[in-house]
Amino acid sequence: MIQIDALPAFSDNYLWLLQDVTRRQCAVVDPGDAGPVLAWLDAHPGWTLTDILVTHHHADHVGGVAQLKAETGARVLGPAGEKIPARDEALEDGDRVEVLGLGFEVIHVPGHTLGHIAYFNQDHEPPLLFCGDTLFAAGCGRLFEGTPAQMHASLSRLAALPGQTQVYCTHEYTLSNLRFACAVEPENPEVRARFEEVSRWREQGKISLPSSIALERATNPFLRVSETSVKKIADERNGQEIRTPDGVFAAIRRWKDQF
Repeated sequence: MIQIDALPAFSDNYLWLLQDVTRRQCAVVDPGDAGPVLAWLDAHPGWTLTDILVTHHHADHVGGVAQLKAETGARVLGPAGEKIPARDEALEDGDRVEVLGLGFEVIHVPGHTLGHIAYFNQDHEPPLLFCGDTLFAAGCGRLFEGTPAQMHASLSRLAALPGQTQVYCTHEYTLSNLRFACAVEPENPEVRARFEEVSRWREQGKISLPSSIALERATNPFLRVSETSVKKIADERNGQEIRTPDGVFAAIRRWKDQF
């Protein structure tokens, strides 16, 4: 069993720290800042950082990679299609890598960036997904490089993972995402209940992650573009019927960008 903790960074980033307590080894996902990781290592003498997993090239995800590599010698894993500092292994869709004894499948999820990847392990109980800025709790990343069709396809791949899969995204955007989800589906009781729950958590200073694939299927409008309720409001905002799920996704994403 791997322990996973969030190391806060910047204003709303989480660096996910995976820990093998028996072997006193750890790995980190998307360290945009080396400081929180080095502080954790200083506070836990005898531990070794073995691996750095990177999902995409944005600075708030790779800014600390080179320093961590230099100070710890950790192996750097990252997408083949993007420029990743100090990368040791360039990963493509369908590749498998072992980290702390866990085998992760690499899933190419273009949309936020063109080379973006996610890391999925189905053998852990529950399964684990580290998805960077592609799938957020109740939302999805902005389309900086990819197309709506690409992002919809990427999210559909992630939505098809087992429902119990734990979703470790990298920003605390959940409450604002749920405000938008309530606007998209005001009659969805699961969206309303999740909004109220996360509101309480944030008032208490608790983080809202991880989520689960099942929860995202039920409450995330970007995973629900084939639902009648979501298509209906997208049609209304578009002024005419949208004929494809890609088109519904595009309309909802445009709305969110201005929300």
